[in-house]
Amino acid sequence: MPEHNFLQVVLLMAVAVVCVAGFRRLNLPAILAYLVAGMVAGPEILSLYDNAQDMHLLAEIGIVFLLFSLGLEFSLPKLLAMRNLVFGAGAAQMCFATLLFSALAWLLGLPVSTAVIVGGMLALSSTAIVIKQINELGILNHQRSQVAISVLLFQDLAVVPFLIVIPLLSTNTDVGLGQVLGLALLKGIVVVAFLLSVGKWVLPWVFREVARTRTDELFVLTTILIALLAGGLTYVFGLSMALGAFLAGMMLGESQYKYQLEADIRPFRDILMGLFFVTVGMQLDLKVLTDNFVFIVFGVVVIMLIKVLLMRASAWLAGCKPNHAWSASIQLCQVGEFSFVIAALATAHGVLSDSQSSILISMGVLSMIITPYLIGKSADLANYMTRRSPAQLPSEEHEPYSGIANHIVIAGFGRVGQSVAKLLKTENIPFVVIDSDPVRVYESRNAGEPIIFGDCRNKDILHSANVNGARLLLITFDYPGEAIRVMSATHQVNPKLDVMVRTKRDYELESLYNAGAAQVVPELQEGNLMLITQVLHYSGVPMSRILKRVRQERKGRYDHLHGFYPGETTEITYNTQDKLEFVRAVALGSHAACIGKALHELKLNTMRVTVKGLRRNGKQINRPAHSVVLAVGDILIVIGKPGRVEQAERYLLDGG
Repeated sequence: MPEHNFLQVVLLMAVAVVCVAGFRRLNLPAILAYLVAGMVAGPEILSLYDNAQDMHLLAEIGIVFLLFSLGLEFSLPKLLAMRNLVFGAGAAQMCFATLLFSALAWLLGLPVSTAVIVGGMLALSSTAIVIKQINELGILNHQRSQVAISVLLFQDLAVVPFLIVIPLLSTNTDVGLGQVLGLALLKGIVVVAFLLSVGKWVLPWVFREVARTRTDELFVLTTILIALLAGGLTYVFGLSMALGAFLAGMMLGESQYKYQLEADIRPFRDILMGLFFVTVGMQLDLKVLTDNFVFIVFGVVVIMLIKVLLMRASAWLAGCKPNHAWSASIQLCQVGEFSFVIAALATAHGVLSDSQSSILISMGVLSMIITPYLIGKSADLANYMTRRSPAQLPSEEHEPYSGIANHIVIAGFGRVGQSVAKLLKTENIPFVVIDSDPVRVYESRNAGEPIIFGDCRNKDILHSANVNGARLLLITFDYPGEAIRVMSATHQVNPKLDVMVRTKRDYELESLYNAGAAQVVPELQEGNLMLITQVLHYSGVPMSRILKRVRQERKGRYDHLHGFYPGETTEITYNTQDKLEFVRAVALGSHAACIGKALHELKLNTMRVTVKGLRRNGKQINRPAHSVVLAVGDILIVIGKPGRVEQAERYLLDGG
């Protein structure tokens, strides 16, 4: 039996991988791929799982993580700042759509309680698809998208009452529904007050201590534990697990750890959410779909048209501009993923039949398929509706950090990073900082610095700093290996972005340039250049010639500054023996093997040693020609790594 279960899991993963890959090639959302994978793996086709409830627990945990992530985005200050749109357009859209769709469902013969659930399902839109699409299009902070996001925020809040009410509708008890709802409300107030208190006073301290350990695994485990504990607490009190996770996320949404929390939770959330949609797909009855195909297609058209019109009216009531209102209406006309959550819960409690659930889910899937195209064309369609050309439209509003553009992203906010930031401020050049030191981030954020807590090797953190819109990424910490990993992640997000790297010494130059750095600034060599600049200036050399010399050195990657003469105090360690460059003056006596040979005959370049100069009769010859023949009394100046310099010296003197 364990072998059979293992084979089922492997086959299910294979089906999901194939479906997701195929749907992404068609530029369709992964949610639809998971639904199709569930249909293929379900009892109608492959019958990998005869009962979709076999994976119910994991799927429910996926919902918990989704709501936790949503809570991170749903901050109270943001809610208050957008209250006119959230509680204006959002509340109006949700109420109007729920009432109208409930009335239509009741006219089609459904009981009042079931009709209200159906109305709420159809009123919701897809947060996952809409946010993902507008983020990929780079319009997340446009005004029309902010209207859509405000409505989605209210819809996500409106899911919670449905998650509470649905189990109550299936209970056969003598207690009245009003009394049950009152008890649920009382429980909710107590649990919410407790979670908000813990989130305000306890969680920031917990994550501050965890962040100080600098252990990625502990940070991830703590995040998962907090989400599950919050969900478990609300479940014990008879409320939705998702509600507790949402509240925990909301409390952490204002902390400096927000972006790292999002990055840590995303892989678990996406996988388990995919598993949830697979279970939803397994519940689709293909016979119901084929028998009611015309009704389903007609229903999708009606639903989407009604939602566009109702959203337009709601946005008008909230005072939105016509083109923004039409654009947001078109973005939100699909059925949402939480509609599937409600459908699954309603079916499990007998509020909806399997055939009714299949019809509603089929409508939702079809509306989602059309959504990416509609979002991409929403601005053009809105302009057509309002008879306005793009040139007539007001400029879109942006806000940090995703809306910032043509800025500098500073990775690391130590001494160097802070010095750079201060000078950028004096020139009014926008910048965003990424740093993983919790104390530094806390102090910097309190001082008003645009800083993100997180690991700059993480692509989600880089997205949060909007590297797609940046002009430069500056890596200020002196860890070449980490810098290479940051560059790799950055170029996966934005292949065209220039990366400047600061390092202390020059022997890391080649590896950093090979990794994709546009400019590497070795601190030691730059310090030498500044010292040389001052010396030359005091020596009477014109500043124009000094600056030209400095530019040449940088362009030649500090060629004249490489290498040094070792002495008794020179330390060579295991880590530096292959990175340092020594300069050696080799005196050629009468018995030297190289006497009478031209430099090109010696082929010192095969030993990776460079001839820097030649002293002959007391005169210095810089960069001697390859045709120069060595003579007795010459002093040949070579540069290279310690072992290679010694090998070259033996070859010049002994010929071996």
